[in-house]
Amino acid sequence: MTSAPTPLQRAEGPGGGVPGAKAPHAVVIGAGFGGLAAAIRLGARGFRVTVVDRMDAPGGRAYVFRQDGFVFDAGPTIVTAPFLFEELWEMCGKRLSDDVELRSLSPFYKIRFPDGEWLTCSEDAEAMKAQIARLSPGDVKGYERFLKESKDIFHTGFMKLGHVPFNTLWDMAKLLPNLIRLRADRSVHAHVSRHFKDERLRIGMGFHPLFLGGNPLRATSIYSLVAYLEREWGVHFAMGGTGQLAKGMAGLIEGQGNTLRYKAEVEQIVVKDGAAKGVRLASGETIDADIVVSNADSAWTYKKLLPAESRKRWTDAKLDKARYSMSLFVWYFGTNKRYEDVPHHTILLGPRYQGLLTDIFDRHHLADDFSIYLHRPTATDPSMAPEGCDTFYALSPVPHLDSGDDWDVMAEDYRRKVEAFLEKTVLPGLGQSVVSSRMVTPMHFRHHLLSVKGAAFGLEPTLFQSAWFRPHNKSEDVKGLYLVGAGTHPGAGLPGVLSSARVMDTVVPDAAALV
Repeated sequence: MTSAPTPLQRAEGPGGGVPGAKAPHAVVIGAGFGGLAAAIRLGARGFRVTVVDRMDAPGGRAYVFRQDGFVFDAGPTIVTAPFLFEELWEMCGKRLSDDVELRSLSPFYKIRFPDGEWLTCSEDAEAMKAQIARLSPGDVKGYERFLKESKDIFHTGFMKLGHVPFNTLWDMAKLLPNLIRLRADRSVHAHVSRHFKDERLRIGMGFHPLFLGGNPLRATSIYSLVAYLEREWGVHFAMGGTGQLAKGMAGLIEGQGNTLRYKAEVEQIVVKDGAAKGVRLASGETIDADIVVSNADSAWTYKKLLPAESRKRWTDAKLDKARYSMSLFVWYFGTNKRYEDVPHHTILLGPRYQGLLTDIFDRHHLADDFSIYLHRPTATDPSMAPEGCDTFYALSPVPHLDSGDDWDVMAEDYRRKVEAFLEKTVLPGLGQSVVSSRMVTPMHFRHHLLSVKGAAFGLEPTLFQSAWFRPHNKSEDVKGLYLVGAGTHPGAGLPGVLSSARVMDTVVPDAAALV
């Protein structure tokens, strides 16, 4: 197993650097994982930090819904690179295990194909070969080749390049030999198809870009690294839910003597003489700052929070032409019975794959069929539901709001279709068992999470919207403005979002230099 990369910035101690009221002030917009990680890193380097968020609790897309005794993680549920969290606790002189228990999961997840066959994915290489052989004996050698290539891509794309900034075109040029060697021009699906003949295995080994808002038919093969990343450090679940990680990170920030302000929506980033000097809240209050870090959607940051005259690269026209990720429909529900045969993570594939992806990403058409990611956290942590009950969410990728769909009208009809599908496949008697229910649609991502077009992951991770081509961690347009989160480098997913704060840490000046 590969050791975790050495942290790029180490604190001299909890809150190390420039002390007290004389320390430079950083305002962080958004208390999602990227913003929380950025705040911890800045606090460890001696900055005074104020995190502002329009919601009433930390987490962003990892917000927690609580109702009827059930605990629903709103967003991410899988932790695949625990060291990125462990680093943050170490910077504050603590251990992650002081606040959060990560439970290793095996298997990682089960995939159900339309023909009723299953693929159980785990870290066990021999068990995986047996699974492959059961479905398609001739593809075992292909699986071995694919995993070897995925490992190579992982070591280059994640270990070497996932934590470094791409501030200049030269940074990108230095990457070209690696991109050419790894055939980054190929899509994940094309890459996987070279190694597997069975279409089910092509899907099962190549769907991972969907975890990051990408289309497997178009996302660069660099994202094949996810298949190996899962095996490198495993798949984990935070006991009590992913929200426990957000709560723990908020506690670290407060332990550094810094501040989190909720129900505080940022209306504009204040720019003076081409530099970010603070933020103005919707209430009219202005908070002065030496630097500003935005964990808001990157397109929203440039289009809505910055005046047009402050932007030369990320103009409205450029942002309007960009490709955006799909959105999501998520049904959160609790049952008055337990489904003991259903694992923690299940992927239920619908009758189409390529056609459905084309409908979602290119045609922006809401199809009659769908695929579902089913999350049952009570398989690992029964405390997330009342005794004898189960907590679930069912997630379906759907087009972003360019589809023109009126989700206020159609959400319940879509939910019923999802319920019928689940009842037919893995949750018999579901309709009579549901005792708690709520939904999230693309409207939630647009109006509550302030994501352009209601895209759940921001800009789509295509080759020409990655690395240097993505909004930079150090703003190209405004001095003293930095970006973290899914919409900047290296991209979406917990490892990507936490790594974006690492990258930011390398380009922010030392606190002493700003005094």
